[in-house]
Amino acid sequence: MLHARYNDSMMLKKVLNIIVCPVPNCRKPLTLAADESSLQCTGCGRIYPVEEGIPVLLTEKARLPQA
Repeated sequence: MLHARYNDSMMLKKVLNIIVCPVPNCRKPLTLAADESSLQCTGCGRIYPVEEGIPVLLTEKARLPQA
C-alpha cells in the first residue's frame, strides 16, 4: 500500500508540470497541498480535490478558498 501511495505521489508531482486550472479565464498553474489531498490554483484560488491519486479538475467539484 505504501508503495502505491508513493507512486501516486510521484505521478501527481509530474502531472503538475503540465496541468493548469480548467477555468477558461484563468488557466494558471496549480500547487499541491502538503497532505496531497488537493490542488490549488495560483490564480483564482479554487481548490480541486485529489481522489485516489487522481486530480478532479471539474469546476463543479472545486471549492473556493476561505475568505
